[in-house]
Amino acid sequence: MTPGSDARPWTVLVLAPTGRDGAASAELFRRAGLRARECADLPGLVLGLEEGADAAFVAEEALFNAPTDALVAWVRRQPPWSDLPFVVLTSHREGPAVVAGRARLVAALRNVSLLERPVQAITLTSTIQAALRARRRQYELRAHLAEQARAARELEGLIAARTRELEQANAALRHQIAERERIAESLRHAQKIEAMGQLTGGVAHDFNNLLMVITGGLDMLDRQADPNRRRLLMDGMRQAAMRGAGLTRQLLAFSRRQALQPEPVDLRRHIGGMRELLDRSLRGDVHVALDFPPSLWPVEIDPGELELSILNLSVNARDAMPAGGTITIRAENVAGLEEPELRGDVVKLSVIDSGTGMAPEVVARVFEPFFTTKDIGKGSGLGLAQVYGFARQSGGTVRIETALGQGSAIALLLPRSHRQPAEDDTAAAVEVPAGGLAGHVLLVEDDDEVAALVQEMLSQIGFTVTRAASAAAALGALADHRPVDLVFSDVMMPGGMNGVELAREVRRRRPRLPVLLTTAYAAAAKRDAETEGIALLPKPYRIEALAAATRAVLGEEGGRRAAVGG
Repeated sequence: MTPGSDARPWTVLVLAPTGRDGAASAELFRRAGLRARECADLPGLVLGLEEGADAAFVAEEALFNAPTDALVAWVRRQPPWSDLPFVVLTSHREGPAVVAGRARLVAALRNVSLLERPVQAITLTSTIQAALRARRRQYELRAHLAEQARAARELEGLIAARTRELEQANAALRHQIAERERIAESLRHAQKIEAMGQLTGGVAHDFNNLLMVITGGLDMLDRQADPNRRRLLMDGMRQAAMRGAGLTRQLLAFSRRQALQPEPVDLRRHIGGMRELLDRSLRGDVHVALDFPPSLWPVEIDPGELELSILNLSVNARDAMPAGGTITIRAENVAGLEEPELRGDVVKLSVIDSGTGMAPEVVARVFEPFFTTKDIGKGSGLGLAQVYGFARQSGGTVRIETALGQGSAIALLLPRSHRQPAEDDTAAAVEVPAGGLAGHVLLVEDDDEVAALVQEMLSQIGFTVTRAASAAAALGALADHRPVDLVFSDVMMPGGMNGVELAREVRRRRPRLPVLLTTAYAAAAKRDAETEGIALLPKPYRIEALAAATRAVLGEEGGRRAAVGG
């Protein structure tokens, strides 16, 4: 049975082999309701302790000069909760050896109470009972520790079970998140496919029309001897090329990859200069009226994006008037505008038509990319999205006034600029030198057709040209120590080295050799080129722009040698 349990009486081991101390003490304990077990010797005491006891009563002479190693070892092996009480009966002897042995005994047994002979029966009984009460508290501690251990095991089990549940829940949640992300990605992909489907018809239609003008014009140019008709064909092809470049800018602006280049603009003068372009872009039964006050404030915007916005709005107005009519482009100063998204002095630039107007559900979506009410192939749905993006990027906004059957007025509200626009400086036409060379250009271009055209343009403005199809080939040409006055390179090229990296290497090898870069995607290289201090000419460009760019890069001396536009 478990020592100290209520199922049996308390057990006291008695070791007093001399005289009648053992028998008398055991009898005294039994009369007190305890179970007394007499031990004949020290090994018997150790055996009794191992079998289970609640206290021990020992006469000190039984331990003097006896091998106590086994008893001390048992005392040390007790579990943490246990400290068995020993009651030791001492004698009157006080010699140094006795006192020292008694001290070692107390230290070895740890929980010791000393009683000196002669001892009263009631003193002995009360001392043993006090020792047993202390032992009872040890048993209570044991039970408490056992309960704690059981509770800890249960808690560990609960934690393990809860952890498994959480792991399963987390796994399920991760699966759900992954599934939602997969579904969201599928939806985004479907939206992209749908958007591309909406985009393809209009953009392909527009580009094919432009290519038709260019390819057909080139075909007819060889068949036409009349200089006037040849000039008309050339003008048409040039306009088609400009519209293609504008459509590309429109796509880049929609994707937010075309950086605006704002400057102070006089709307009256700038849009007035677009009259010929607008007349050519609209039908013969659609007329344009301009209404600009002389005191109109300047605005700070990107002139090219302004032209594209006015053209988009005018084409939309034309399409809204199938029977013809008048498009009015009007501008007015609005002082002290107070709106949540725009405050202060603004210029209101409106494109007004007398066409079919728009229903409220169309107005709600009119600035969405790819949204169009036109037939398939008649529009990309990017025009008004470009207008809205241009206005917002310029610090302004767009307002629509429309009603079915009563026409529409789309107004750009643009912040007033307090800087004055530059004076109109119409450059003279490029004069191709009759003879002589302006210098030697190393042209780096991987596209054969583009390279042939640019080589001809450079020759027309007075340069001799050496062409390299890659950056590596260009560096090889420079390694030959041939005289080169300018490196003119595309940015995007095969071979692992782009134009900006080529420019760095050229500067390392020939620090004084000028470099001019060009790219069909200016925004992608603009930051790197500006960081390196390299001039950048965006594609497509005309011969006038090429001449001006080479003149600027070569400096005043190069400009005089080129004899271009000076």
